[in-house]
Amino acid sequence: MTDIPSGSVARTTMDKVRGSLSRRHRKQFILQAMGITAISLAFLMLFILLASLISTGHKAFTQTEITLEVFIDPEEISAERLPRGNFDDVLAAALAADLPSVDPNDRAAMRVVGSILSNGAQFQLRDRVVADLSLIGQTIALSVPVSDPYDQLHKGLLDRETPESLRRLDDTQIAFYDRLIEIGAITSSLNTGLLTNADSRFPELAGLKGAIMGSFWALLTCFLISFPLGIGAAIYLEEFAPKNKLSDFIEVNINNLAAVPSVVFGLLALAVFIGWFGMSRSAPLVGGMTLALMTMPTIIIATRAALKAVPPSIREAALGVGASRQQVVFGHVVPLAMPGILTGTIIGLAQALGETAPLLLIGMNAFITSAPATPFDSATALPTQIFIWADSPERGFVSRTSAAILVLLTFLITMNAIAIYLRSKFERKW
Repeated sequence: MTDIPSGSVARTTMDKVRGSLSRRHRKQFILQAMGITAISLAFLMLFILLASLISTGHKAFTQTEITLEVFIDPEEISAERLPRGNFDDVLAAALAADLPSVDPNDRAAMRVVGSILSNGAQFQLRDRVVADLSLIGQTIALSVPVSDPYDQLHKGLLDRETPESLRRLDDTQIAFYDRLIEIGAITSSLNTGLLTNADSRFPELAGLKGAIMGSFWALLTCFLISFPLGIGAAIYLEEFAPKNKLSDFIEVNINNLAAVPSVVFGLLALAVFIGWFGMSRSAPLVGGMTLALMTMPTIIIATRAALKAVPPSIREAALGVGASRQQVVFGHVVPLAMPGILTGTIIGLAQALGETAPLLLIGMNAFITSAPATPFDSATALPTQIFIWADSPERGFVSRTSAAILVLLTFLITMNAIAIYLRSKFERKW
């Protein structure tokens, strides 16, 4: 048997180790590169999404307005007839005064002139006159929104080079617009109506107030139902329930419910709350109850995880000094787990805020022109309002749809930021 020199064995082992290290380093580099690539692609997709929404939706945050010197003609508007009156004719006459080429006696031309103004302009004038009857017979300055085609033209969304037969505005109407721009009558201002107005069939008047209030009432209902029930169920299952087949069966079903598509909860609410109990469609109360069913499994799972994170030594120490089981749980364990419980609850509510399918099934996609004052009034929600606007044929709703998505994302990011803040502020390290 030939003896192998020990030095040769050592060199062979070192060569194998070096070869193994180079392979491991190469695999580690590939893994890191794949991870960085995946993160970069995720950020790229997020950037593309936000850039697309901002580029389309930022125009909805401004409103094109026209400033007029309006003579409130007593022959057209009288105190005895209010709130009725020919407010649209008064506004058209004021606008025609700035357009010398228009004959005030030509009714066809006056109709074209009147189309420059939004349908809501007459109501703004009406409200102002009703509030102050002394304005009748006087000339006042009034700024009112223009109609959607002129708003699109002012924002550069209507191409003048398009053949006249394919444009929403013909050459005469564009000439009217140019004349108004020339005399400085048309301006742009911050569109506060996007948040303070309810929905409308006219894009220049449509706002999110009704949807925001509908989402508020639905989330409030969801919170009042899912928070106590979800936390109570989690505390019982984690701290008091006997560990047997029944509790295991319940736990498995809770985990399965958390993965059920949201549309299933909508079908359940449609059959039970509306079909059996006869509750009204489109009400935020029904929407909140539906979202509570969907959110409760998430809250239970998050609460149980937070309770498990509390060290057993806390329980043992409390029991050691004579505390009862209830005192241990509610006096020591639950307060220490509260940051995780609140975080899970807020994240669950944020998920509920963005749900659309269950709300569509229970009718929270109706055309509602006023904000709900109570959870029992008909309403829409932010996700369903986005769906309604995205399905509207008017071009003005395109930018408003993107703007509404940005508003919804702002609420979602705010709620997640609150959850992160609560966790970082109250979390304890063991």
